[in-house]
Amino acid sequence: MNSLIEMFLDYIILERGLSDCTREAYAADLTRFADYAAAHAAASPNAVDRELIVDYLMAERDRGLSVNSVSRRLVAIKVFFAYLQREGLLATNVTDVMDSPRLWKVLPGMLTPREVERLLAAPDGDRPVAVRDRALLEVFYATGMRVSEVCTLKRDEIHFDEGYMRCTGKGGKTRIVPFGRASCKALEHYMLTVRPRLEKKGPSRFVFLTVRGGPFTRQRLWQIIWTYTRRAGIDKPVSPHTLRHSFASHLLANGAPLRIIQEMLGHADIATTQVYTHVDQQRLKAVHHRFHPRG
Repeated sequence: MNSLIEMFLDYIILERGLSDCTREAYAADLTRFADYAAAHAAASPNAVDRELIVDYLMAERDRGLSVNSVSRRLVAIKVFFAYLQREGLLATNVTDVMDSPRLWKVLPGMLTPREVERLLAAPDGDRPVAVRDRALLEVFYATGMRVSEVCTLKRDEIHFDEGYMRCTGKGGKTRIVPFGRASCKALEHYMLTVRPRLEKKGPSRFVFLTVRGGPFTRQRLWQIIWTYTRRAGIDKPVSPHTLRHSFASHLLANGAPLRIIQEMLGHADIATTQVYTHVDQQRLKAVHHRFHPRG
């Protein structure tokens, strides 16, 4: 592919009259793509499919590139492939119907399962604040609830015996969200041993209380998560929304149907949830091959 890139670079200088700076930008973008393609058994442009290009762009995004920079990567590939097709060097231009990543709903960074384990273990010990914060983090990851929903979670909305919470989300809509054994254990321990001591202003309906006895603000929950992220040695931005996206992405990766994830997240439109299909395309492809009659 590198020899074809050199032909293309000569073309944009000699026939299109583009600047040396533009040539260098195209060279850098296309060389990086060629290296990625070669590493994934696609040394020739004719061996490149749409899925490989999307995977490459997502990898660039995960590497920290902005949406604008990822868009530039795709533009370079599209122009290069269009040139190859005009020259009769490309059988099918798979980039024809690919949209710019500027139009994508780009996910915030998410945590790997191993990073989640490190984060959940960060509030160690039996100090009351550590017990509370461990339960707090477990609930965030176990339910995918929004930060505002965790702030306003009420005691009578938790059903330990049935293993679910009743969550009030955007627009006052209520949904049922299950939570697992680990989060149940951490939450029960907090509710029984620590929370009564935090009710310094009298009985409170809210589940999670500050050391002064009041409910949390969104900003304070962000600060708590940031503190434990640093303590866990996780060198990436992490917010309550990161845990929500990690919850959904890990469910999808382990086979949960998209409609069920939609219900648990409280998305009104399945299109909002479908952004997660970018996360684990190999699994989706495997499911198609396994279950489709002509897969």
